[in-house]
Amino acid sequence: MGNIMSTFTEVIYISQFDIQPNGCIGVRKTTDVLKDGVVISSTFWRTTLVPNDPQASTVLDEAYYLNIANYAWSQPSPQPNPPTPGV
Repeated sequence: MGNIMSTFTEVIYISQFDIQPNGCIGVRKTTDVLKDGVVISSTFWRTTLVPNDPQASTVLDEAYYLNIANYAWSQPSPQPNPPTPGV
């Protein structure tokens, strides 16, 4: 019987995308490690993007979410004072 090689795959995806009333967007990106198609490890990190955040394209890295973010940021905020970047 020959050696059977396991296949490892890493999948990174946006697992949370919340547009807040002040225009900020909460993002969680998850990384799953799969062995032979079964998730054996899952980690995530979170960040908050401010309106028109210069890091949005890097953080979101998917046209679908980036288009939603840009549309949300082009609309008037339901809260009168949008947050100050970097605060």
